Amino acid sequence: MKFAQEHLPAKMSFGKLPSCPLPDANWVLVFGSVNRFKERNFGQELQKRYPQANIIGCTTSGEITDEGVYDESVHITAMLWERSTLKFIAKPVNSMEQSHSLGAQIAQELEGEDLKGVFVLSDGLNVNGSELVEGLQEVLPNIPITGGLAGDNAQFSQTFLLNNHKIHDRIVVAVGIYGKDAIVTSGALGGWKPYGPPRKITHAIKNIVYELDNKPALPLYKMYIGYYANELPASGLNFPFAIMAEDKSINVIRTLLAVNEKDNSMTFAGNVKTGSTVRFLKSDHDMLVNGASDAARQILNKDINLDDKALAICVSCVGRKLVMKDQVSDEIFAVQRLLGVQTGITGFYSNGEICSGEGDAHSQLHNQTMTIAYLSEHTV
Repeated sequence: MKFAQEHLPAKMSFGKLPSCPLPDANWVLVFGSVNRFKERNFGQELQKRYPQANIIGCTTSGEITDEGVYDESVHITAMLWERSTLKFIAKPVNSMEQSHSLGAQIAQELEGEDLKGVFVLSDGLNVNGSELVEGLQEVLPNIPITGGLAGDNAQFSQTFLLNNHKIHDRIVVAVGIYGKDAIVTSGALGGWKPYGPPRKITHAIKNIVYELDNKPALPLYKMYIGYYANELPASGLNFPFAIMAEDKSINVIRTLLAVNEKDNSMTFAGNVKTGSTVRFLKSDHDMLVNGASDAARQILNKDINLDDKALAICVSCVGRKLVMKDQVSDEIFAVQRLLGVQTGITGFYSNGEICSGEGDAHSQLHNQTMTIAYLSEHTV
């Protein structure tokens, strides 16, 4: 696999770029701000630059590059898969209730004997990410599924997806990667610390939590976050929930998206089942950077060859960016140090991260997590 990257800082136009570095690319990834995606002829300029490629991308809450994290920029990663086959699918999002069936439909169209992995980008506001991934996973139970939900700089107003030269606000795009030489693996870790006692979810419907320990959820949550309760729902990005596994480890993290003062409910960026045990979480800069390092270390433990040219697509949560503020690039540099100079870095800050777990077998929607999709091809 060959790849080349281009970066357009804030206000820089396509006309200022040098000649195309990989004109025969067959897959181009584009991450940029909402404002950049709204620029006139944005998709057409990209298609003109990479006429042979399938181009996909999404809006972000920050663009991830080899040089760190940027806002209001466009980051382009062009790939040429030389010994693997790619299949691209785009489907409209008709309603949030259809998220599971949408995931299953995409998976059925991608299913194949030599499928090695799936990369997915989704609308970040009108999809139930948990159910989208569950639909994909049910059809493709042993295939690593990675990707994320588009962002809009924590405005939670409107996100956009790019499918070739067209910009859409309610679609899911997916890429199937096929062939014996394709390498697709992943790593994911948060770096958050539980505090306070475990709480039982006693009433929840999909991603809306109404009761904790048979008490209204929102007042209890406000009590725990204290001063920050005045800044909800935005401050909720700093205090996510952990859904705990039976061995008391963190199974998955959920980010707060909205609160309802009338019924004292809390809406999360993924499903939270009634009967689940949860803990409140907090973190700091060092813990989050260590979490990113451990996500990269998971990939190293999967016996990859660091001498091979590879691409790491980092999808991290906007909540992590808000905690780390001006030092957010530190978690990207932590990944880069472990994966080495042969590995290119791209990615974005998202409204939800999609990643497979241990052994690349079970994929799920994460929040507040650094996830890494590691893509490469075996050398001949």
